[in-house]
Amino acid sequence: MTGLGTIINCIGVLLGCAVGLLFGRALKQSYQDIMTKACGLSTMFIGAAGTFEHMLTVEGGKIGTTGSIMLVITLCLGGLIGEIADIEGRIERFGQWLKVKSHSERDPMFIEGFTTASFTICIGAMAIIGPMNDALHHDVSLLITKAILDAIIIMAMAASLGRGTVFSVIPLGIWQGLMTLLACVAGPMMSDAAIGRLSLVGNSLIFCVGLNLLVGKKVKVANLLPSLIFAVAWVLPI
Repeated sequence: MTGLGTIINCIGVLLGCAVGLLFGRALKQSYQDIMTKACGLSTMFIGAAGTFEHMLTVEGGKIGTTGSIMLVITLCLGGLIGEIADIEGRIERFGQWLKVKSHSERDPMFIEGFTTASFTICIGAMAIIGPMNDALHHDVSLLITKAILDAIIIMAMAASLGRGTVFSVIPLGIWQGLMTLLACVAGPMMSDAAIGRLSLVGNSLIFCVGLNLLVGKKVKVANLLPSLIFAVAWVLPI
């Protein structure tokens, strides 16, 4: 069944949220704060590891880098487009709408929880390659692994950031559903180079998500999302 992996992933996120919310109610504010910082720090390392995996090369016993110029240009172009389109503002307004509809007006962390959790589980290599494997090879093993990892990460976020994290399952389902559909239509045309560049830029955005958690919102991550499109376009034949 195509799309089964995404369904399993969404269930894992919901279970992680449920456990995290129950656990979070027993934590004092100081404990919740340290867990938020811990989530930020771990997310930064996850993003950095994924980025360097596609940037670092070893030739002749020497470590080099690749894709640095591509990363700078795609982030700049993508950020410019995202800023013009105000993607961050649109997502926050959607989060505000969810906040009202879920009767969570008294939750000051709702929007931060929603956006942070959404970016963390939707951006990255596994959220792209997993649905493609599901669609092209009917292999859900990568998304099952992602479901377990997401459940653990979201559990910690839910404990510190609250109810907003639950609704991250909406963009997760939409994003990975679109990736599955894209793979069915254009998957055979996606080269390893395109997927590699996509993963490099995506993981750099995950690093930014962790940075925002650790030191406060410094980067409008949503406005950088168009960079993913430029990353794929970078390796397309002209």
